[in-house]
Amino acid sequence: MKVKLLSVLFLGFLSSIVSAGDAIWVDVRTAGEFQNGHLAAATNIPHGEISLLLPELSADKNAEVYLYCRSGNRAGKAKAELESMGYTNVTNVGSLAEAEALYGEMEVE
Repeated sequence: MKVKLLSVLFLGFLSSIVSAGDAIWVDVRTAGEFQNGHLAAATNIPHGEISLLLPELSADKNAEVYLYCRSGNRAGKAKAELESMGYTNVTNVGSLAEAEALYGEMEVE
């Protein structure tokens, strides 16, 4: 319970520094997987908590949201959940390696 409360508070803080035009990168793996390595720009929201915590990060349902996990499976589930909530610009990037590659390409542009 304390972990979820801290997560909500932390995401509330992050939402104050993320503008509507910024892309949101979300690692939907477990906290342990996230600690073992993640995209620097990513926020960790396990796929089972995406519907509860992403709105705390961004209520803008048109925001660019990029999801990744180990293989793309959990990111696909999270994407479907977000789309059912009305999010319109959600991308399942696939794995961490694929997220790093795409993020790197976007930074160059």
